[in-house]
Amino acid sequence: MQEQVIDQNESLEALKDLYKKELELLGENPYREGLIKTPERVAKSMLFLTQGYKMNPLEVLQSAKFQEDYKQMVIVKNIDFFSMCEHHMLPFYGKAHVAYIPNGYITGLSKIARVVDIFAHRLQVQERMTTQIKECIQEALNPLGVMVVLEARHMCMQMRGVEKQNSITTTSDFTGAFNSSKTREEFLQLIR
Repeated sequence: MQEQVIDQNESLEALKDLYKKELELLGENPYREGLIKTPERVAKSMLFLTQGYKMNPLEVLQSAKFQEDYKQMVIVKNIDFFSMCEHHMLPFYGKAHVAYIPNGYITGLSKIARVVDIFAHRLQVQERMTTQIKECIQEALNPLGVMVVLEARHMCMQMRGVEKQNSITTTSDFTGAFNSSKTREEFLQLIR
């Protein structure tokens, strides 16, 4: 535990120096009143926004894995998430909708939301994040099927580039029983 604190402090100091240099390269004075503490604040923010690298989502699901003879769809919908686009390091945010059909085991409902958060707190692309959530649940619980839908707004599309403020990107991935169009449609109806 002590080593992690040292690594965190070393990372914080290195990031502070980096953001101070970034301000200079942008033509700003990092020593003016409004910017003196900015490098530290941004460094702390980035460490928080990428804390998912230090967490194991599989362990989270397995920490609350319970035997249960339930074989109907379990859905956790409208899970808010915030992530950072790995291409521009700008935020993307939205809602995750996750379903699985148990095969002898269930997990605590909050654990599904935690898994979403862990993958969101890494530099990401929405497509990969969708698949990572699906694969983690499939591996941890071995359900009859998993389906994940993410709906997100991307600041890299809204603030720069094409500047399309009302665009929403939707991604989905699924396994097992969700290969059936009837099962997928049931899920999509339930999240609307």
